[in-house]
Amino acid sequence: MPQVVASLLAGRLAEAEEGALRLAGQGVRDTTRIAASAAELWVQILGANATPVVEVLDALAADLGEVSEALRDPERSGARRVLADAIRHGNDGVERLPGKHGQNRRFEQLVVMVDDRPGQLARLFADLGELEVNVEDLRLEHSPGAQFGLADISVTPVALRGAIEGLQDRGWRIAGETYD
Repeated sequence: MPQVVASLLAGRLAEAEEGALRLAGQGVRDTTRIAASAAELWVQILGANATPVVEVLDALAADLGEVSEALRDPERSGARRVLADAIRHGNDGVERLPGKHGQNRRFEQLVVMVDDRPGQLARLFADLGELEVNVEDLRLEHSPGAQFGLADISVTPVALRGAIEGLQDRGWRIAGETYD
């Protein structure tokens, strides 16, 4: 199912205007990453799993229809509720996904601004190591033309405050944090 959704979404990009593509952020890259997979392999996988994939595709098509209808007139009574419910339902689904090593353990997010210069990511990891903060997961976002990237770092809840304070003491800029 994720392969089909990613491929269909990425297929829409093939016809998109160049200006719109330049505005694409990390979310578009995240949701289309697997669309670059080998078609031959996925034709076999999808064919072997056709019945359950069709069931989920039909349910997804119904969900998309409801959201599309709500967006046709977002001021219509109940339209915003449909949109909010769809987002909340997605949040609930993400919460059910297992975490690192299949654990049901949740992590806190820490977003650090990293200058676009050689060695900065290595310095960030070294500083986190000195603070005894384990990086549970990492996602990098770098918008075209920006002189910095965003390192979205997952850490344990007990490590979050120490990581923020320790990194700020070392001169790192933390997105969403207030500076003195």
